[in-house]
Amino acid sequence: MADISSQQSMPTVDESARGTAIIAYILYLIGWPTCHLSTVVALILAYIKRGEVRGTIWESHFDNIINTFWVTLVAGIVFGILCVFVIGIPLLFGLAIWFLYRSIKGLVRAIDNKAYF
Repeated sequence: MADISSQQSMPTVDESARGTAIIAYILYLIGWPTCHLSTVVALILAYIKRGEVRGTIWESHFDNIINTFWVTLVAGIVFGILCVFVIGIPLLFGLAIWFLYRSIKGLVRAIDNKAYF
């Protein structure tokens, strides 16, 4: 009986959360041609779903989606201002690569049913 109770206390994989994470990552990736309108939709989805996935592997995905958005937004603004001094151009390029890396890594890990981290 101890095995049954320990299995019940373990978080179960929520297919709805998995689907939402995959959709959010896809929205992130199609954000580039849509002027990031879909990225904002993904952010809203992540905030809505985050409370439901506490303690599961999906929490790391929604935290990644939210953190990636805010870091990219703040860094993008700073790097955009630095474009006046030319140094911002390569920094923006690096930021775009970082954003794509985190989005693609998250998508692959979500498809594989694994935590982001």
